[in-house]
Amino acid sequence: MKVFISLVLFSFVTAISLQAQDLDSIKFKVTAATEWSNLFKRTDGWFGGDGIYSIPLNGKESSPPKAKKTLFIFSDSMIGKVTNGKMDPNAVMIHNAAAVLDGNEPDPNKISFSWKKASEKPESIFEPKTRLTNTGDYYWLGDGFVNQELDNAIFIFGYRIKSTGGGAFGFAEVGNTLIKIKASEALPFQNYEQKDTPFYLNQDGETGSFGAGIYVNTKQAGEANADGYIYVYGTFGKTKKLLVARVLPKDFENYNKWTYWDGTNWQADIKKSAAVSEQVSNELSVSQLPDGRYALVFQQSGIGRHICMQLGKTPYGPFGKVIKLWDTSEAIELKSFFTYNAKAHPGLSKKGELLISYNVNSFDFLKDLQTHPNLYRPRFIKVKFE
Repeated sequence: MKVFISLVLFSFVTAISLQAQDLDSIKFKVTAATEWSNLFKRTDGWFGGDGIYSIPLNGKESSPPKAKKTLFIFSDSMIGKVTNGKMDPNAVMIHNAAAVLDGNEPDPNKISFSWKKASEKPESIFEPKTRLTNTGDYYWLGDGFVNQELDNAIFIFGYRIKSTGGGAFGFAEVGNTLIKIKASEALPFQNYEQKDTPFYLNQDGETGSFGAGIYVNTKQAGEANADGYIYVYGTFGKTKKLLVARVLPKDFENYNKWTYWDGTNWQADIKKSAAVSEQVSNELSVSQLPDGRYALVFQQSGIGRHICMQLGKTPYGPFGKVIKLWDTSEAIELKSFFTYNAKAHPGLSKKGELLISYNVNSFDFLKDLQTHPNLYRPRFIKVKFE
């Protein structure tokens, strides 16, 4: 009997081990998470935005949800009213905003949105004022997290952006900064620190930046097999190569302590960073699955119909083949619409699932917003692993 039990246990452990080594296949089922999509379909105040990242305010990043409050941060956001399906002419766009959700369920009565006001006019929460900031620069936001080893301060990457002309893509990133908010500071974060970082890359005619995603691989964050590091992901070049940096939480503000994966080792030269994947999106996520593998979630090539996943042996690879999870065609109501920047939210995901958001926008934004005022908001899907 003991021999039989031992054989069963050996077979079970062996199966799990083999599965964890398989980077090209996984069983899953995907459904639309309509309740989460509807949470951001609003007609008063904040009624549209992109760049959605979720930050558990107790630092518990892993699934299932353990945070009592979650901070959402957005980049360009629409503020105003939608009446009878039409956008109020006094609605304005600001460059970033935020919201806090009480609990872990998509309850519209438990989420509050925030932005700054000047003479009752909406303004962005975060505005660049670093040494390298130029007139006219503004912030889009990268990923963020609560650093439990630095007094529970919130750290968020801020991309300095400048306008370059008209059209849907009349902008360019010109710098990378780190925003630090004390745990005692409440929305709309009147006080925060900001400083330039060395994490913006401009070499050989191509550019890139770190902050596209953060994976907090610590026991305090609730991660299994934690190695104690914060992993920060960057994208580089036209083919959207994925780069990886890491640092201990206590050294997060000390840029000299950061190291970069060169394909073989961790080393101190950011220019030697090696691509661990490509055709990812400017916003993405890496999270650990229950079987020990790591899920890299992104929108293929940044803008497109396919939300994809690659399985990794570690948070920095190697990663397997691209697995298509979802076709976003149902959200593309007009030919001018497009979808982009998918990412997972493990801190809001049920056990054995990943809640994933993606953004919707339009190549003819101002025109389409008149007739589809709620087009510009995140949509969600749920991936259940079998």
